[in-house]
Amino acid sequence: MFPTGVTTALLCPGQGSQAPGMLTPWLELDGARDRVAQWSRHCGLDLIRLGTEADAEEIQDTAVTQPLIVAASLLAFEYLPSSIPEDAPVAGHSVGELAAAAIAGVLSADDAVAMAAVRGAEMAAACAVERTSMAAVMLGDPDEVVAWLHDHGLEAANRNGAGQIVASGAADAIDAIVAEPLAGTKVRPLKVAGAFHTRYMAPAEEALRSYVEKLNPADPTRPLLSNADGEVVASGEEYLRRLVSQVTRPVRWDLTMDGLAALGVDRTIELPPAGTLTGLVRRALKGTVTTPFAVKTPANLEELS
Repeated sequence: MFPTGVTTALLCPGQGSQAPGMLTPWLELDGARDRVAQWSRHCGLDLIRLGTEADAEEIQDTAVTQPLIVAASLLAFEYLPSSIPEDAPVAGHSVGELAAAAIAGVLSADDAVAMAAVRGAEMAAACAVERTSMAAVMLGDPDEVVAWLHDHGLEAANRNGAGQIVASGAADAIDAIVAEPLAGTKVRPLKVAGAFHTRYMAPAEEALRSYVEKLNPADPTRPLLSNADGEVVASGEEYLRRLVSQVTRPVRWDLTMDGLAALGVDRTIELPPAGTLTGLVRRALKGTVTTPFAVKTPANLEELS
């Protein structure tokens, strides 16, 4: 149970956090199966089957992963205990920003899941144009790592803090840094479809911009942080604009965590599929966030009430 007198923030994870069967325990809750069935109709995917029966390879598909992750976060959010403040700040990582937007009231949950499906499909299509990839770079001075990546024609697509930067770009350049890492770093190739958060995603950005023209965003009802700079965004239209441009721009989760600290956040609740962001917060905000908490199954909800 979280004591009173603290500032609790909600965190929504991004791609890579998915796992086979991750929706299975949640669908046992009253109304959950109907809710996910509704989102399935909105996005044109059978999220119930994908979240319960599909194997790791199938849900690794970008077009599937993104709406599935957003649905998992939003489903768990609906079952959070009433003790969680309605004005708790919220932040998402990459596609998790769509879930964060819905939690903050910028988009409806239906629109957020549907937009995640469009985003995932368009990013998957963009990945097929050229051979690109990504790799995680651990340790090292962040500025030196970024400069080293630029020397190799790569982008620091995710600056995650806690000694982790994700490189993104041409596959041969990724292969080169994996084969010969910068001194003092470790480089691990990632199983992804292509170079997310770089210029290679420009076709997806344009398609997404056309799609969101039919949406009517509202202003956030709680502090909503942006991956662009870690700042709180007060305008729904501005946040939606950032969601579109985000697919070709770096994710600054390091700055987002700085933003959480600036708001006085000392406890975080990561929504499913939880774990990754909680680990980053635990390492980067040690001593500031005293209780980083990952909601992995409905059983964890009892610990919040």
